Amino acid sequence: MAKRTISDLNLLLAVDKPQGCTSHDVVARARRAVSERRIGHAGTLDPLASGVMVLGLGQGTRLLGRITQDTKSYIADVTFGFETNTDDAEGEPTRTVEPAAELFDAAAAARALASTVGPQMQVPPAFSAISVGGVRSYKRARAGDAVELPARPIEVRAATLISVSEVDGAPVWTVAYTVSKGTYIRALARDLGRMLDAAAHVSSLRRTASGSVTLASCVSLDDLSPETARAKMLDPVEVLGVPAIAVEGRHLDDIACGRRLPGGLMATADRAVGEGDTVALVNGGALRALGRVEAGRIAMSDVFPQPICGVRP
Repeated sequence: MAKRTISDLNLLLAVDKPQGCTSHDVVARARRAVSERRIGHAGTLDPLASGVMVLGLGQGTRLLGRITQDTKSYIADVTFGFETNTDDAEGEPTRTVEPAAELFDAAAAARALASTVGPQMQVPPAFSAISVGGVRSYKRARAGDAVELPARPIEVRAATLISVSEVDGAPVWTVAYTVSKGTYIRALARDLGRMLDAAAHVSSLRRTASGSVTLASCVSLDDLSPETARAKMLDPVEVLGVPAIAVEGRHLDDIACGRRLPGGLMATADRAVGEGDTVALVNGGALRALGRVEAGRIAMSDVFPQPICGVRP
């Protein structure tokens, strides 16, 4: 097996995904732009959607499974008149309902959206990446199989009406959503239509934030280069949301060898640390390792041979 080469870029980066491309396409374009093969992404955006997508480059890929980003924010256009088999504008219409006049009323729209806020159970779209018997749901749906996914707990934390407009005679609600991880905005639109004895789908979707990462942190794929990647890299500790401990140079050999560090270092953390907590071990503006508090000492969980850059003072 060929030995993996050392990455020149070891960081987390947010890109503004364009509409019309897949998450895989974004990774492929990023690899070409920065000449780095080792790139992955945290979370998936549908081809219809645009907006915030977090990439890991080099050693940064090892953080992707730890990025929870529990809260996500979107701006969506919900178009009434018909449902589709994908719950968005890319699918085939499956049910049509003539929009009622009340759907053009902004006050009524705001009240309806307010009633959808809170914890609830959501049935994901059949055309989704959820695995069913080891096969992606969308593959079964494309093959014509009847897909029935179980409902899952989600939470709508905010659903704020931005505007009501009319497109080709149909009412379109532009909505700012803040939701828990795993929430499908497409399914919210579908269920909103049914709740109102109507039919609806998402016709436009833009992710404006993923956890602490916002559009302001993003770089355009057209502008992506090694230089812009370094200039716009994210603080990995902030993205992970874990306590940080600044370690001195004398601790780096112990970290590299996977040896436990003394518990006294926990007193220097930037927030309270307790048994079982994950901590970020930082030196020289870079993430050197992730540790776990065990029996009053810090045991290594992940050690990064090339430090992950971007830690802010």
